[in-house]
Amino acid sequence: MATAAIRPISLGTSYYLNIFAKETKYEFFKAVRNRMFSLATLGFPIMFYLLFGVTNKHSGPGFNYAQYLVAGYSCFGMIAGALFNLGAGISTERAQGWLEVKQASPMPRSAYLLAKVLTCMAFGVAIVTALVTLGITLGGAHVTPFQIAHLTGVIVAGSIPFASLGLVLSLLMPPNAAPGVINLIYLPMSFCSGLWMPIEVLPHWLQTVAPVLPTYHYAQLALNVFGYARSGATLIHWEALAGFTCLMLGAAWLIFTRSEAKA
Repeated sequence: MATAAIRPISLGTSYYLNIFAKETKYEFFKAVRNRMFSLATLGFPIMFYLLFGVTNKHSGPGFNYAQYLVAGYSCFGMIAGALFNLGAGISTERAQGWLEVKQASPMPRSAYLLAKVLTCMAFGVAIVTALVTLGITLGGAHVTPFQIAHLTGVIVAGSIPFASLGLVLSLLMPPNAAPGVINLIYLPMSFCSGLWMPIEVLPHWLQTVAPVLPTYHYAQLALNVFGYARSGATLIHWEALAGFTCLMLGAAWLIFTRSEAKA
C-alpha cells in the first residue's frame, strides 16, 4: 500500500509575529513586576532630575540646565535599563537554567532577545515622558512636540548598542557579580560623556578620552535635540554607535559559539 508523502508544515508570518508579540508582552510584564529593575530604571533618572535639574532651572542666558538634563538623564536611564535587563537579566536566567529551557523550546531564539530589547525601548519611552513632564512643569524647560518626538526616537534607537553590550556582559559575568560590574562600567562612562554636566567643565584629559566612549556619541545625539551638542556631524555619532553595535554583536556571537562548542 502506498504511503502519502509527509509534507512539512509551512508556518506563516502571522505565526511568528504572534510569538514575538507574546514573548514581548510577558517580558515587559516580568520587568514591570521586578520592582528592583523597574523602580531603579525609572526612579534614578527622576530622582536625579529632581535633585539637580529642578533646583538649577535658572542657569543663565543661552543655557537651561533643566533642559540639558532632560536629554542627559534620558540617556542615563536608557543605558541602565538596557545593561541591567540584558546584562544582569540574561546572566541570572542562564544561571537558573531558564535560558536552556528557552533554547530547547520551538520558539525562535531571536524572539527571546527581541522581547528584551523592545522592553528596554518601552522603558526608554517612559523615562523620556517622565523627564519631559518634570522639565516642563517643575524645571521651567521649554520643549516643543517636535523635540519630544526627536528625543524619544534618539533614546529608543540608542537602546540597541547598549543592549548589545549587555548581551556580551551576560555571557561573561556570573549573576552575583553582574550588578556590581555593570555599575562599574556605565556610571564612569556616563559621567565622562557629559550626561550629568556639560563636558566642557570636565578636566581636559577627560574631554579627550570621551569621544572613544559610545555613551559620548549617544549623549551628543540627545543633546543635539536642544542645541547643546558639541560641534560635529550628527552622522559621525550614528556611525560610531552602529560600529559599536556590530563589534558587540560579533563578540557575543563568538563567545556564544565557543560556549556551545564546549557544552
